[in-house]
Amino acid sequence: MTQPDDVPRHAEAVLPWDVARELAHAAATPLKAVSRKLAEAERTVLASPLVSPVAVPPVDRSAMDGYAVCGPGPWRVVGHIGANCEAPTVLSAGEACSITTGAAVPAGATSVVRSEDAVLVGELLQGPDEPGRHIRRAGEECAANEVLLPAGVVVDPPVLGVAASVGLNRLTVIPQPRVAAVVTGDELVHRGASGPGRVRDAIGPMLPGLISRAGGVAASVTHLPDERTALVDSLLSTDAELILVSGSSASGPADHLRPALFALGAELIIDGVACRPGHPQALARFADGRLVVGLPGNPFAALTAFLTLGVAAILRMRGLPLPALTVAPVPGGLACHPRSTRLVPVRVTAQGAVPLGHGGSAMLRGVAAADALAVVDPGPAEAIAARLLPLDPGARPWGV
Repeated sequence: MTQPDDVPRHAEAVLPWDVARELAHAAATPLKAVSRKLAEAERTVLASPLVSPVAVPPVDRSAMDGYAVCGPGPWRVVGHIGANCEAPTVLSAGEACSITTGAAVPAGATSVVRSEDAVLVGELLQGPDEPGRHIRRAGEECAANEVLLPAGVVVDPPVLGVAASVGLNRLTVIPQPRVAAVVTGDELVHRGASGPGRVRDAIGPMLPGLISRAGGVAASVTHLPDERTALVDSLLSTDAELILVSGSSASGPADHLRPALFALGAELIIDGVACRPGHPQALARFADGRLVVGLPGNPFAALTAFLTLGVAAILRMRGLPLPALTVAPVPGGLACHPRSTRLVPVRVTAQGAVPLGHGGSAMLRGVAAADALAVVDPGPAEAIAARLLPLDPGARPWGV
């Protein structure tokens, strides 16, 4: 248990960046699986494998509009089969019937001649004779009881389409966690520019989009003054699985997060991370399993803390692993900090990660133009390569 705010934190409590990220992931718990209608399942995660209850297609089907034919041509046209015909006719050698895409091919059919390749002379059809051509065979896509996708796959539109194509109406999934945000600060204003004694809030507008990109559901954004009782009441009343608190995570007289957590009996898991920017961050857990992530009050520092601790916790709540980071060369190199991990806005190019500057803890200009943050490990010299921390956790890795 942490101590009240009149007791200083010790340097040894500050964790290395990689350790803190992994610990935040391990501290969270996957949410309970639920059954969802397909229309409500997008962006959830499969809690169990997606298994086809039937073969697809269930019967041989035409892949084209044209003519189902039997044997070599020419053929005599004897009828028509539409897509909704359940009992197609039987073709004998030298016979054909017109057919639409998706219709079940008649027994005896050896191929389908496309409409654009067909030549009709009276009742006789001429065209290419390619056995098996343009017929989708029964079970071609999958057999009954075949596993199509494993558990742990994020449900996106193609996954929904596959589920529908095999006749499923619901999926068993891990839902997205609800994430609430609390932004503290007497000096913050929400309209107009900054000025003496007033700072325009940049963190509140960022957090809902960051939460969504990480796979959470933004529950609310609450603005509070620098007052401990208000923060305690807010933490007590918020039922989201993850609560982000910005502006109260340091050790100054206006920073009330740690005393509030202490008063509420929360377990403080992370009490500082050795990264620049973003050092005064925290992770705590209530007895009911809710997590609290403390974000710094400076905008870029808050962003880096969210990408470090917040994203890791959300991934675990969704039942997803913590992904390895892509390594890229850094043309010209990046200076290392002797003790802390540096997080530097970069643009990813064919040549590697190019620093953009404007990377101070209160600056957002650099990161607004960036693709990723270069993770520069501590060291005595200069890094010529760095791992890339995506600004959009759902984006695919770069081919660098």
